[in-house]
Amino acid sequence: MHRVEHVMGFPVSLRVDDEGDFEQAGDRVLAWLREVDARFSPFKPDSEVSRLGRGELAESEVSADLRLVLDLCEHYCTATGGAFDVRLPGRGLDPCAVVKGWSVQRAADLLTEAGAKRFVLNAGGDVVAAGGPWRVGVRHPEHADKLCTVLSLTDGAVATSARYERGDHIIDGRTGRPATGLLSLTVVASSLTEADSVATAAFAMGVEGVDWAASLPGVEVFAVDAERKVLRTSGFPTAEAESRS
Repeated sequence: MHRVEHVMGFPVSLRVDDEGDFEQAGDRVLAWLREVDARFSPFKPDSEVSRLGRGELAESEVSADLRLVLDLCEHYCTATGGAFDVRLPGRGLDPCAVVKGWSVQRAADLLTEAGAKRFVLNAGGDVVAAGGPWRVGVRHPEHADKLCTVLSLTDGAVATSARYERGDHIIDGRTGRPATGLLSLTVVASSLTEADSVATAAFAMGVEGVDWAASLPGVEVFAVDAERKVLRTSGFPTAEAESRS
């Protein structure tokens, strides 16, 4: 099965290589992501996130899902000394950096629950994979038509934060200014909830975020700093390294 749909502002591609009919599971995945977009988008004025941000909902009134997301946001804010902050002055409440990875990981879990064992779910370049190995390309931070590395992903997730596409959109909450120490940072972890959150949080910290992310259990990192130097943990699963082993 192969499905592609534009959801949450980016293309979502789902491929399931198992035998059997997974069309209904695919329907559930896409329906869940559309639901998340409606409930948690800060760009939709009637979403739960927008209503909370405007003070129309008390913290005690938010849904269990949003409470989980906000708790994750607070965790990474504390862990980065305030560099990762979803409540920046002038920008309102914007938990997208956590919502995306969390919701896509939940979507992947729906596939697993439906019996899928070999699949890849790609949401705007962030990937959850199972039953690989799958080859996942990481876009070059300065050349849209080139890759800076290719990794081999069997079971797990990969997410990249970068300055391309949206420019200097990631803010260092400690300074209130755009984070410019890195051009891109890619994180591999067991879940996209962690990979996406850590990638954004580390990028907000700048170069020091590479060591912070690399210190987390089960996390591997590939980064390109503002001087175009490549920083990579020894366990980062590059396809090139696999082919030489």
